[in-house]
Amino acid sequence: MTTKTLVFVTGNAKKLEEVTQILGKSFPFQLTSTKIDLPEYQGEPGDICVAKCREAAKHIKGPVIIEDTCLCFNALGGMPGPYIKWFLDKLKPEGKCLVCLHKLLAGFEDKSAYALCTFAYSSGDPDDKILLFEGRTDGKIVQPRGSTDFGWDPCFQPDSFKETFAEMKKETKNSISHRYRALEKVRQHFSQSNKQR
Repeated sequence: MTTKTLVFVTGNAKKLEEVTQILGKSFPFQLTSTKIDLPEYQGEPGDICVAKCREAAKHIKGPVIIEDTCLCFNALGGMPGPYIKWFLDKLKPEGKCLVCLHKLLAGFEDKSAYALCTFAYSSGDPDDKILLFEGRTDGKIVQPRGSTDFGWDPCFQPDSFKETFAEMKKETKNSISHRYRALEKVRQHFSQSNKQR
């Protein structure tokens, strides 16, 4: 039996490593990755993901999956949300930008936030519906702690934990994160699809 290939559009090696670890060996696709400079769409997370996935499918011409991650501050009405990547990019260097994220909430009592991850899948057929898989982890924004090699992880402390994502062991983070929750839905969907064949 041949394993089908699924292309994950990312240029982030850490993200690919995390996704591969979470999906595990039982996932019915062989996951490969490629970097494509997709347009940065504006709008609600689901709409952004659908547009990005359609564009990625035009390039790949086969099964493709994309991911979009949001960091949403409740005191700011959900911002920076899907624009978090650009906040971090413009507020370089890393140490400075992470402190800036924390300071954005300095004037607010409410430090609560949530991490939202959405995966979008296309079969590659332009007539097929784009499937969305969403995962959310609630927490709060804290002064940065831990390794600074993976985005905003040092500033996000999930509810019921005393550690930030950056301070956690990979196994712990990968069992509670927004990405894990979205990928669990991906895995369940494709496991059921495989059984029905």
